[in-house]
Amino acid sequence: MDFVDKISNIPDLATAHAQLLYYGGLVIGLAIVSGFFLFLMRQTIIVMSRLIEYDLKNEIYTHYQQLDISFYKRHNTGDLMNRISEDVSRVRMYIGPAIMYILNTLFTFIFIIYFMIKADGELTFYVLLPLPLLVISIYYVSQTINKKSTAVQEQLSTITTEAQEAFSGIRVLKAYGREEHSEQNFERQSIEYRKRTMGLVKTEALFQPFMVLLMGLSTIFTIYIGGLHVIDGKITVGTITQFVLFIGKLAWPIASLGWVTSLIQRAAASQTRINEFLHTASAIQNSSKQITSIEGEIIFDKVSFTYPDSGIQALNNVSFTIKKGSSLAIIGKTGSGKSTIANLICRLYDVDEGALLIDRTNIKTQQLHTLRQQLGYVPQEVFLFSDTIAHNIGFSVDNDKQQQESIIQAAKDAAIYDNIMGFTEKFDTVIGERGITLSGGQKQRISIARALIKQPKILILDDCLSAVDTETEEQILGVIKKKMKFNTTIIISHRVSSVKNADQIIVMENGSIIEQGTHQQLMELQKSYFQLFNMQLLEKETGIIN
Repeated sequence: MDFVDKISNIPDLATAHAQLLYYGGLVIGLAIVSGFFLFLMRQTIIVMSRLIEYDLKNEIYTHYQQLDISFYKRHNTGDLMNRISEDVSRVRMYIGPAIMYILNTLFTFIFIIYFMIKADGELTFYVLLPLPLLVISIYYVSQTINKKSTAVQEQLSTITTEAQEAFSGIRVLKAYGREEHSEQNFERQSIEYRKRTMGLVKTEALFQPFMVLLMGLSTIFTIYIGGLHVIDGKITVGTITQFVLFIGKLAWPIASLGWVTSLIQRAAASQTRINEFLHTASAIQNSSKQITSIEGEIIFDKVSFTYPDSGIQALNNVSFTIKKGSSLAIIGKTGSGKSTIANLICRLYDVDEGALLIDRTNIKTQQLHTLRQQLGYVPQEVFLFSDTIAHNIGFSVDNDKQQQESIIQAAKDAAIYDNIMGFTEKFDTVIGERGITLSGGQKQRISIARALIKQPKILILDDCLSAVDTETEEQILGVIKKKMKFNTTIIISHRVSSVKNADQIIVMENGSIIEQGTHQQLMELQKSYFQLFNMQLLEKETGIIN
């Protein structure tokens, strides 16, 4: 009889074995399909987020290039860098991982709730009972995270600025022995950053366990209510096990809500900071698309200008004319408005009153990019890139025009060739940041070479020979006079030796022209220019200045 029973049970064993293989294969198959779709989702969303990050960084950088000088005076470099790097990265985290986990949570939640309701609707109700409390907590915690994230990002910008300024001004720091003071400042800002970050971390740290607690309540409700149903014969113990497994499946999606919420709020704070700059319009508008070549005639017609940030009036009813192919020298005390004239010609600012005409056409109606391409501007504050000397000289022209011969000739014209040839690597010498490895005079002459190589229609030298001796100065100005014979030259200086050979000289004081004429005419007037000439002549004779 036992043998017969064993024989009769063989089909059941075979059926059970077949079912085991079927369901085991089904589980493996579903895992493979799930992994495949997860791979596709990551390939789609994560790759898309990286492409959006790429586009967003380019968009911000392009917009930075279009903003006017006033914008850069109002915002520090560290803040600009932080918005294009850290803020964009946080936006990417929302577009990529956050959206991916939101979709994953949504679909997982829908499918599991469906099967839970199908198994036992009443038990499902008790399992989801803590859900409204979760939604409310997410709402309030999100607001807190948003505020704290904004504060963290602002402080990170401050730290970036502190570090950037310290590295850029390292020579000044060391010369004054202020390294310890700089360290203390950075430490103070870092402590503030740590304080704000810890406030954000604590909020997130409390949120995560709270959600796990709610999931634990769902498990308790499942076991308790389900146990009562089992006692009443409504469901089996297997159904309770099924619900516990369902809750386990929901555990990670629900728990990830805290992390996703943090990502969303951080991204929202960062996107607000990004939009603040992207929605900033430049005060200098490029209204024309017509590309025109300029001749070089410049007319200032009763021009007045006040700097928008400081409110200081730099020019007051200034009028003069520079003919094509002539040279104008501007001399005056510090703060008299000399550099402001250069800024207006380069259209770094727009005039407040009056008109500035280039070739008898209002500068505001000319194509901005084309205008600046035809200008050669050497500012007071020389800026050189961390690159080779050759690339710094050739910076102002396109790559196809950066020929070795033209770079060498520009260096000779700026009287810097002999210095360059004295370097080990010659024109391939890599200079430090902002030209830190060069002397002041060398930096100025490389900057002059950078302007000369582009053969500008209008050349502006804004007190860029202050670190050069008078003999070299005369050599450079002599070459410039020959090179710019048919073009316009503006020389701004506080030294009479730099301006005396110009076709026309104007003397500035408190934003107004007080004298105007040639060197001989101004000397005959025996006023401000005459006094300045005699004073500098006396200083030169006594050896006070070069």
